[in-house]
Amino acid sequence: MFRLLPSLLLCSLLLHLTTPFANDRPVILLLGDSLSSGYGIALSERWTTALQDRLTGQGFEHRLVNASVTGETSRGGLSRLPELLQRHRPQWVVIELGGNDGLRGLGLAQTRQNIQEMVHLSRAKGSSVLLIGMKIPPNLGPVYSRRFEAIYTDVARQGQVPLVPFLLEGVAGDSALMQTDGLHANDQGQVVILENVWTVLGPLLQSQGPYSAED
Repeated sequence: MFRLLPSLLLCSLLLHLTTPFANDRPVILLLGDSLSSGYGIALSERWTTALQDRLTGQGFEHRLVNASVTGETSRGGLSRLPELLQRHRPQWVVIELGGNDGLRGLGLAQTRQNIQEMVHLSRAKGSSVLLIGMKIPPNLGPVYSRRFEAIYTDVARQGQVPLVPFLLEGVAGDSALMQTDGLHANDQGQVVILENVWTVLGPLLQSQGPYSAED
């Protein structure tokens, strides 16, 4: 009997290596801030939860990995990205960062460079990239606000990166869709955010075709 153990162990190992796992599903890695981490929103009501439900309901095999962190800046996201790419090997990287840079009045050139570098790192690992644009209140002056918004359109155009122009389109400024802080969407606003993202992401996934774990 003991002579059979090596053969049994080998068969078990081969079965383990050839059995499909959940981790073989294509990953969409979302790198964002509080707008995507679910600040002030129950898990079941977050737009990210609804996105996973939408993916599953429409027959996509993708698994959403939400690596968003409340308060995250573009610099923080850039510092975390290499390890996340190594761990998850995403098919898609969705970048929703920079809003906190703008609210803090950080240097626009550095924010632009950070976002460009995240795009570069993601593509270097074979991931497709979707960029989500942001706008900020005019507290720091209209010139700063315009230049901040231009970061996303410029990076998208120069790098040929698909762009969601503004995550909070149709939400920002509407008190019925915002939390009392005036910065974060409430439960109803989450529904609008999902559609803003899906309008761009859905066709991209559809056009990419079936996923192979060997890709």
